Amino acid sequence: MNKLAKISVGNGNPIRIMGILNTSPESFYKNSICISKNQISNLAKKMENDGADFIDVGGMSTAPYLSTSISEKLETKRIVNAIKIIQNSTNLPISVDTCRSTVAENALELGVEIINDVSGLKYDQKMIDVIRKYHPSLILCAHSKKITSKNHLIKTKQLLKDSIKIAKSGGVSTKNIIVDPAVGFFRRGGKGFPFTKIDFDWFRRDKEILENLNFFKFGQPCIVSISNKSIIGRILDESDLSKRLNGSLDLEMFSVINGVDLIRTHNVKQSREVVSIAKKIQHRRKGL
Repeated sequence: MNKLAKISVGNGNPIRIMGILNTSPESFYKNSICISKNQISNLAKKMENDGADFIDVGGMSTAPYLSTSISEKLETKRIVNAIKIIQNSTNLPISVDTCRSTVAENALELGVEIINDVSGLKYDQKMIDVIRKYHPSLILCAHSKKITSKNHLIKTKQLLKDSIKIAKSGGVSTKNIIVDPAVGFFRRGGKGFPFTKIDFDWFRRDKEILENLNFFKFGQPCIVSISNKSIIGRILDESDLSKRLNGSLDLEMFSVINGVDLIRTHNVKQSREVVSIAKKIQHRRKGL
């Protein structure tokens, strides 16, 4: 049975919800940004009340189209501060969204149980040493320096397998790994890091990923993070992020129907409702 921290994921378990809490003013979705103690505490409590299973904390934006790089020292400071506040506000397991080993180690020293690495353990060579020392649960994102349009679905799957191999070398069981096919992180070019450079339209790539989620699971539960992202803007022709809620929820329902096991979202309450509706529809269809 697969678990993130102590919570079972996939394999017939309820679809889990991971709430996003960003401490980085640079983040693309401004409504997810919390700076003060009260903001962080209030959002953490709200996520728990709204039905979140986990809280994912970020200290640096990884949006590939933004120039958001900050020092490890500042990222660590933001993360550590947020962790302490969340731990005093809720009992939800905390995931830390980072690809830097120093940040991860400081978080794990505070009792964090999950590392969400958008580089799939490939950005920082020292990350595996931290993983080997603490054995956290992992969310591993598909990542490479470059892939082409030819067989890109197969290549994405292989990238995930490569990251799992790295994790296993650090002593992490596959039962504590969730895979993320990286919607939004494959681009022709970018300013942030890390992202995967591709030679074809990112929208086509992300659309085909969401249509084939079961293909990427190969025994591992799968997470998607699509809330308010560019794919919603492209589908709706909507640049205003405040108008992407309905599109986000629609695409999350599509993901549930296509086999996702965990949704990472800015909109915990609404996403929880979407999951409930989608599962009831699926059960009814199976009973026909």
